[in-house]
Amino acid sequence: MWASGDGCYDHTMNDLPDSTEVGVLGVRHLKRFWARTLGSFSGAAAPKTNADWSADVTLLHGLRIDLREALGYLSTQRPDFARFEAWVLEKNGGRLDPLRMERLNLGLSGGVPEVEIACGPVLSAADLAFWEENGYVVVHDAVPPGNCRAAAQAIYDFLGMDPERPDTWYGGPQGHSIWIPLLQDPAFWANRESPRIQRAFAQLWGRTDMWCSVDQGGMNPPERPDWPFPGPHLHWDVSLDLPVPFGVQGILYLTDTAADQGAFQCVPGFHRRIEDWIRSLPPGADPRLQDLAALGVLPIAGRAGDLIIWHHALPHGSSPNRGRVPRVVQYIRMCPSQFEVREVWR
Repeated sequence: MWASGDGCYDHTMNDLPDSTEVGVLGVRHLKRFWARTLGSFSGAAAPKTNADWSADVTLLHGLRIDLREALGYLSTQRPDFARFEAWVLEKNGGRLDPLRMERLNLGLSGGVPEVEIACGPVLSAADLAFWEENGYVVVHDAVPPGNCRAAAQAIYDFLGMDPERPDTWYGGPQGHSIWIPLLQDPAFWANRESPRIQRAFAQLWGRTDMWCSVDQGGMNPPERPDWPFPGPHLHWDVSLDLPVPFGVQGILYLTDTAADQGAFQCVPGFHRRIEDWIRSLPPGADPRLQDLAALGVLPIAGRAGDLIIWHHALPHGSSPNRGRVPRVVQYIRMCPSQFEVREVWR
């Protein structure tokens, strides 16, 4: 049984709260997520089902919390459920929006909480045809220029760097990494709530009940002898257990980005041939350890405000910055209330 006081798991049982069980916040699935996560730290929780994976993502997106934030808090504090709910409330400034929670609970119960998006179609017929062929598409002017400047400056401020002084671009708190763990800045939220971004994702998914990830930023400075490009190189963020289900990811350029300036890169069209390629590998070969660059990688240049959305079956990554200024970005992903997940990680 799950203890109500300290949140510990009784290893003699392997039951979990049902997703319908709620606490004082009235949020479905939250207690199940808390219980399963604490149990997973000791190996006590049952394996996740497809429904659990999907619900976990929708829950955290709906609560405007990043998975790493939640796992970090639960792993270090091991709170009881009341303390966990208090933490969730604190992350939301002390108040959960009732209409948003109503929509979230509907989505978590299997309903489809359609949302009116305040703009018309963003992707043209030509854009959608390009998407079908190449597995990526560029949404120009996804956010206004002022939004880009504010989000880029938020990243520089977080890092304690000056965009006009190259000597400050290295040795920041992120270490030897291009990922910047800035999550809740208002400038980031302004971009996540852009109607053009919401509409573009909704068009690709074919539905409007979309939830936005609480993801981080990126700052990829020019390489130099003491700061080689750390990656990420070409990779996948999805299980390669076949068939790979539909899913998308996105990156928003906050500054103008040339092809040699650490641009996002991918293998266009690979979503249409990934299954044949995987099946053609020798028995036991790991798809992730192959020469993915040999598949035909393309760096994608863009202007500040361009959003690149790609099918997650494409090998993708950043590239070495051989330009003169940093590449500054915000990662943005949206998905509907329910979506397919492969339960086996390959």
